[in-house]
Amino acid sequence: MHKKQHSGAGFKHRSPSFQPQPRASVECAIGELNLEEHEGKLVTVLGSVDRIVQTSGPTLFVITDGSGVLTMKGFEGAGVRAYPSVVEGDMVKALVEIKEFGGAMEGEIMKLHLLKGPEAALAKQELADKERKRATIIPPTFLTYSPILEKLKDRFVKAATEIRLAIIQNRPLIVRHHNDADGYCSGFALERAIVPLIEKQHGPGKAAWEYYTRAPCAAPMYEIEDSIKDSATSLRSEAKFSNKMPLVVIVDTGSGEESLMGIQQGRIHGIDFIVVDHHVFDEKDVTSPETLVHINPFLVGEDGAKYSAGMLCTEFARFINPDFSATYIAAMAGLADRIDNKQVMEAYLHIAQEKGYTKQMMHDIAAMIDFVSAKLRFMEAREYIETVFGEPMDKQKKLVALLGPYIRGLELKGLAIAEANAVREKIGKVTLQTLEVEQAYPRGSYPKPGMCVGMLHDKAQLDLKTDALVSVGILPDLVTIRATEASGFSVHTFIEKLEKELPKAFPNGGGHHLAGAVKFTPTQRENVLKVLRSCIKK
Repeated sequence: MHKKQHSGAGFKHRSPSFQPQPRASVECAIGELNLEEHEGKLVTVLGSVDRIVQTSGPTLFVITDGSGVLTMKGFEGAGVRAYPSVVEGDMVKALVEIKEFGGAMEGEIMKLHLLKGPEAALAKQELADKERKRATIIPPTFLTYSPILEKLKDRFVKAATEIRLAIIQNRPLIVRHHNDADGYCSGFALERAIVPLIEKQHGPGKAAWEYYTRAPCAAPMYEIEDSIKDSATSLRSEAKFSNKMPLVVIVDTGSGEESLMGIQQGRIHGIDFIVVDHHVFDEKDVTSPETLVHINPFLVGEDGAKYSAGMLCTEFARFINPDFSATYIAAMAGLADRIDNKQVMEAYLHIAQEKGYTKQMMHDIAAMIDFVSAKLRFMEAREYIETVFGEPMDKQKKLVALLGPYIRGLELKGLAIAEANAVREKIGKVTLQTLEVEQAYPRGSYPKPGMCVGMLHDKAQLDLKTDALVSVGILPDLVTIRATEASGFSVHTFIEKLEKELPKAFPNGGGHHLAGAVKFTPTQRENVLKVLRSCIKK
């Protein structure tokens, strides 16, 4: 919808009782209208008033009939509200002349009828049925066979239907993703599926960015801060522009109890939620009852470590939009998140290679995404991220060629700093290596602490020739952990033991059982480390 100010010049006064000129008109679905065929013609449309905007000239009525959206102009006088009895949510039947304004199609109201009583109720029900039918999807075949995907299929279908319905109902969508490479892969995959559908609904231009937002979450959870920002922004848009409250899709986070308050806070204001995650959560699933759909391998008895969020979202995107083609993202996300699922990863890598991406290039792009995410922090940076993900691909290659060596140099430096400052000790058969992150690295340096610990962990396995290793990055109020299967260490067991033996540390964390992070009160840091060591002792 256009937000330009319309003047009253050139408009004839048309009152609600105005009788149209004796020209032939046709009844038409909004989705079937186009300027090439209908400009200058009279058409009758029936739909729900989605939004009313008063300009300094005409009044703009945005209506939807389930097939599309049309902006109609009514003019009673400069800045005078036309058809004051019509409010948002009303069902109306209008005779309009199709015209062009600013390159887009609009209708000048010749006559407008407000439906009431049973007539309005029937029209609303027919509209709801039409919207639901249009939102229905035909499930695609997965890019590769996986029992995890097959078990999640019904959830994909339901979630995709809800997203498509939100688009049809002109409801804004917010995609919230974790601020790392896998999170960005997740968010971008959904963006490539959702935005074209919004453009189809509203026409090309800026409408897609009015109805769609993608925003990174700094923490691996949907924090109350994120929730309040989403709610406040949406409430303001509702008050100023009559926008509906949004549907928020949280990806690569959101399954744990730490995201619950943020979700519940948003629901109070009329926000609905869908969560797509692959991280483990407490035995009790607190997220599903608060969301429209909750997608996570652990919900169907599978291991989320076998599928990254970006892999799940690439498959999910194909349910939302059958024309989605950025399927190479699945391999990129899997490599970024070090997914150990050989058969599935080989299939995704083959798909990416067919699109011109080598395995090394995808590693480089994943590193670039992680680097860029550290610099962008909370910025949406949509156009820049499009380039990072290969739109256009030639520009992406130039960016990788420029930044790749620089990033690899920073990684080598970060690893060297980690090795110079790591402290190793033997606890039974297990080697524990710890790294005091803030003492070792300048503030704001790259790589991030979690990545430094990961690189240190991988290098130590090779150097020490050990398969029983636990690596811990230590900050004043957080530890980030990597462990081998042979070490017998479990992040989940560690958290449980903290909660039982050291409740005054108020531990809070999660991740996979061999890789995760745990926050605590700074005063209890040394006691937390004692509990960690006790988890290693046999």
